Formats: sequence, C-alpha cells, structure tokens
Amino acid sequence: MENTLRVNFFGTFSLEYGGKRVSCDANRSKRVWILIAYIIYNHSRIISQNELLEVLWNDEKERANPAGALKAALYRARALLEELELGGELIVYKNGGYTVGDGIALELDSELFEELCRSKDYAEALKVYKGDFLSKLSSSVWTLPLSAYYQNMYTGCLYDYLPVLFEKGDYAGGEELCRTAVRILPYEEGIYTHLMRMLIALEKRQEAAEVYEQLSKLLMENFGVVPSEPTKELYREAMRTVNRSSVSPVMINEQLRESGPIEGALVCDYDFFKLLYQAEARLIARNGNAVHIAILTIVSAKGFELTPRTTESSMEFLGEHLRKSLRKGDVISKCSPTQYVIMLSNASFENSCMVCDRVISGYKRLKPHSPAAIEYTVHPLDPREECAPPTSFRKS
Repeated sequence: MENTLRVNFFGTFSLEYGGKRVSCDANRSKRVWILIAYIIYNHSRIISQNELLEVLWNDEKERANPAGALKAALYRARALLEELELGGELIVYKNGGYTVGDGIALELDSELFEELCRSKDYAEALKVYKGDFLSKLSSSVWTLPLSAYYQNMYTGCLYDYLPVLFEKGDYAGGEELCRTAVRILPYEEGIYTHLMRMLIALEKRQEAAEVYEQLSKLLMENFGVVPSEPTKELYREAMRTVNRSSVSPVMINEQLRESGPIEGALVCDYDFFKLLYQAEARLIARNGNAVHIAILTIVSAKGFELTPRTTESSMEFLGEHLRKSLRKGDVISKCSPTQYVIMLSNASFENSCMVCDRVISGYKRLKPHSPAAIEYTVHPLDPREECAPPTSFRKS
C-alpha cells in the first residue's frame, strides 16, 4: 500500500512512505532517531513522558529541564518526519503519553521477520534480516536485549535452513546465503563451516581454504583462539587437492600441529627420537639448559620369569603409563623390546631420578602382581660427549 509506512529496524534504520525514504545514515542527532524508533517499535501502547526520558537520557545528570529537553527532541523528530510529510501525524500525544497516530498503517520488518520464522519460511525470513537490530543506534540500552533476541532467531533460521539447501544440492544458494551471513555475523564460526562445505561441494576448494584462513586470522587477532577441530578437518579436506605453488602460514601450522587434545608426554619412534635428541643437544650447547636422559628397562621381578607375551604386555602398559605420568614437554620412545628412553627437559639429575621413582611406584600400585620389575639409569644429555656415562642405576 502506498500510504503504508515501512519501517526497517534491521541494519540501517529507515522509514519509507509515499515513495520517499529517510534513514539514520543522514547527519541527524542519534537521540532523535532513537526517539522515533522507540515510539514506532512500541506502537501498540502509549508511552509515558518519564519512560521516554529514561530511554533517551538514562541516568545523565545534565537534563536540568527534562520536560523541555523532551519537548525539544519531539520537535526535532517531527521536523525530520516532515520529509515524509508525516510531521504531526506519526508521533501524537494521547491520554497522557505518546504513540503512533491512528491514521498511520505500519509495516515493521521486525514483525514480519518474527512471523516468517514462526511459520518456518526460512528463505523469506533470512531475506528480511539485513543486519542487527538498530545496529547504528546500539548505544541505546533498550536495543541490546532486542538485538540479541533477533540475532539468535536469525542464526536459528540460518542453521535450520543451510542443511536443507545442502541436502537439496543447492550449493550455490547456500554459498550466497553464507557469504551474506558472514558479513552480518563475522565472528560466527558455524557460518564459515557451512560456507566451506558448500564451496567444497562446488569444487571450489581453493576458495574454501581461503575462507578458513580468513576465519583463522580473524579469531586469532580478536580472541587469541584458533578454529575448532571440525572446521580444521574441512580445511584439510579442501587442501588435499588444491594445487598451490606455495603453502600458506596457516596450512604450515595445520600440518605441524598435533591432532586432537595434547595430553601427557610426546611418544615417538626411535629414529625421530634421535633427531630430537640431536636438536636438543645443539640447543643446550647454546643455552646450557639441563636435560637428562632416562632409560627404563623391563626385567623379571623376584620370583617370576618373564615370557615374550608377558614382556610385550608389560611394555605396552608401561608405555601408556609413562605417557600419562610425564609432562607434555617430555619425550618417550621405545628403543628395544624391553626398554624405553625418555628425554626429560629442564630437569636436574635429582629431579630426573625422582621422576623415575614416581613412575615405578605408580606402576607397582597399578600392577601389584606384575611379573615385571623396572630398572632405570639416568645420565645428562651432554653435547660435548658422544655418549655420556650413566650417573645412576637402580632396580625396582
């Protein structure tokens, strides 16, 4: 209808009437726009003078003449509305308060959005939401809970509708919707995840990888965190067939980072342990840090005889026990069928022996009837000697 006032609360607040439009982008007082928005949003009731004063000025002390301040704000609001030829018709005084004039037909995007969400017409609802509720007037306290309310409604519709598009094979439509949503909610990781799925389905793997890198940079710069594991997995999937002449820093970090949660000591094969040993030897030659090597050996406990099977099971249990008992910075490797070697970083000789004693005590407590006993030796990692002699030998 031509005589309907169309009100857009989402994104840029604007009013359209009779083919004309005004918006809060114009160089006008923010307080005047807040006054207009508040009265229109609450059009179904009469708003008292005191309520408007609280909305417009909160606890500000400078309003020495509150009635005069409100009168001035209303005058400026009506002057602004003259551009739509609605100066004295939209905001009227009635029964001791202010409301929207009876002769004005309203069409609010917020009400339309709620109606479409309730009817689960997600496609249309998502078109209506063009940004957060009164995003350019968000400094006003009354807008904050409404902004959160509508944003939650929007993300709910989005997450309900995107899987439908994916199931239908409308990946292009899903991509377009996600790119719009990312502009509205730039820190919502789930939207990036859906966008990457759509792009991978469209064989746009390079673009999917770039989306991840954009998200990763955004999260690190603003929150100091990295994307979640499901998002990382999508990135790895995208990168499997991407032909790049160079690898991005994000990809290098992904390739180097451990998968899954980091718990306990690092377990590696013996060849890799030797490389770590040599790297650590070079490092301590420069900084002088204390690093010790412990060797734990499975032997027969008194009164028992180890068989190949019991030896294997004892070694398996000891390996897991070591991983859980030692620090994240320690490194473990199986160096023979009956031995583990451990690199204990930043540990003195005395502390290294205490660590080994604690490991053995824990093993005995968990396996009190084990046929295996544990012996250990400890010696310093000394870069000046090809093989440092053992400095401790004990038997459990």
